[in-house]
Amino acid sequence: MSVAIIGFNSPRWFISYLGAIMAGGIGASMYTTNSADTCKYIAEKCRAVVMVVENQLQRDKILKIAPELSKLRAIIQYTDVVSDDIRNGQDLPVYSWKDFKKLGSDLPEYELQWRLEAQKPGQCTALIYTSGTTGHPKGVMLSHDNLTWTASAIKQFAKIEEDYKVVSYLPLSHIAAQLTDIFLPIVCRGSVWFARPDALKGSLIETLKDVKPTYFMAVPRVWEKLADEVRLTLSQATGLKKKFSSWAMSVGLDGGYRIQDGGDTPFGWWIANRFLFRKTREKLGLDKCKLQGCAAAPIARETLDFFLKLGIPVYEVYGMSESTGPQTVSYPGHHHTGTAGESLKGSELKILHPDEFGNGEICYRGRHIFMGYIHNEEKTREALDSDGWLHSGDLGKIDDKGYLIITGRLKEMLITAGGENIAPVPLEQQIKNELPMVSHCLVVGDKRKFLTMIVTLKCEFDSEGVPTNKLSEVALGECAKIGSNAKTVTDACVCLRIRQYIRNGMQKVNATAESHAQKIQKFDIVPEDFSIVGGELTHNLKVRRPEVLRKYADVIQLLYDS
Repeated sequence: MSVAIIGFNSPRWFISYLGAIMAGGIGASMYTTNSADTCKYIAEKCRAVVMVVENQLQRDKILKIAPELSKLRAIIQYTDVVSDDIRNGQDLPVYSWKDFKKLGSDLPEYELQWRLEAQKPGQCTALIYTSGTTGHPKGVMLSHDNLTWTASAIKQFAKIEEDYKVVSYLPLSHIAAQLTDIFLPIVCRGSVWFARPDALKGSLIETLKDVKPTYFMAVPRVWEKLADEVRLTLSQATGLKKKFSSWAMSVGLDGGYRIQDGGDTPFGWWIANRFLFRKTREKLGLDKCKLQGCAAAPIARETLDFFLKLGIPVYEVYGMSESTGPQTVSYPGHHHTGTAGESLKGSELKILHPDEFGNGEICYRGRHIFMGYIHNEEKTREALDSDGWLHSGDLGKIDDKGYLIITGRLKEMLITAGGENIAPVPLEQQIKNELPMVSHCLVVGDKRKFLTMIVTLKCEFDSEGVPTNKLSEVALGECAKIGSNAKTVTDACVCLRIRQYIRNGMQKVNATAESHAQKIQKFDIVPEDFSIVGGELTHNLKVRRPEVLRKYADVIQLLYDS
């Protein structure tokens, strides 16, 4: 029995999920932005008998596909009004949260106790659906033991204490959010505070200031947005304040690396901390935070160094849904910028077929490794070998301290027409480091004679998460520096100064290339930033390369034809 849940983070989401597990069922989560067709695909695959929806919008989405879901027995809606018209006009029962709670009022307590006692550690209890960067999402089956062992291992490994306080805002359909927001608070006896639904559209910092969490996890895109907020504030400083900020940030970067190497802080650290670092933490609501992490996708070194300059080390975590989240973890005292930390104690990691530089496919195994993909034995065999090793598809190496360094992804490797293998992500991150106006960059070159790239510019987003034509404050600031009068993305696309700005950044990156094949030869600016609603980004804000390549195939072809 699966209970599928679609809605923004809330106590009722938690109750529905844990209630499904305690009743002996399986909790299956869906992203709120999933289309009706994707919801139908997931509901069919997980054989959902109950669907819990947040509001009328999600309810109507499910009612549209309900006649095609033979296993579905009821819909439960936990906000908004469920009118009699809806109830009477459907063969399928639609319950309000209040009415749903009444259904169990006559059940004896021993019924729940019996169901709890009947459960076994190795039974599937949760389904996490992958973000579907290369096709339909796959249902990752996680057991009771997967979840409880991983949460306990993180607590002990990273020395997380019982003052654990976290803001729930990342999609609960993702394993990272389920661990940080549901299972870690259980094992740590911590507290969870809920952000507003528009958290990722601008209100997150306000919530962080109110709550002052002791632990904070974000994806790279969130850290980039937080960095833009700080940069905007710093750019407004003039005179002595500007000089002090520049000096303090140099002290922060030097001190940050000294601390990582076990050394002492440099002269002036106390002053920099008192007048810049502490104020920045307060501005972001992280002044009580003991550990601020980053997971789900590679983060640019420039972003990590930017926060290190402000006395805010960002601790990277690496893993997959298939490993119940983390495989390697960085934490205070065990951290070096640019690495993803050490493997969880009790797990194993190896680099398969390393090259002369130590790079190879990252494989791991342990009690956190998933049971397989639901109703998909073929894909399960592709991911898990006969010895229980999970083949991640990621490329990496181990440094001399035993820390993991991610160097690329097998499926994203570009093989040029000349036969040279090129990892695009490091190039893309370098471009973004050089060009603060650039929001996204995608390098193209598979089976091509040379590399090209398409870029998007930073812009404002509306309340629905749709990119607008208005350039962001950061982009406008860059325009002012180069003498461009562009105010909109449309203006910027045809502005010669902006195109030269991008060309200059591209040439700086090319100057560091190890071979001519790794140099980007041409570029174009596309008129709309990537977004979830546009289909170019996954729900955890990773780029869907196949979708971008399909959507902008004509633009890319012109780069090679011209």
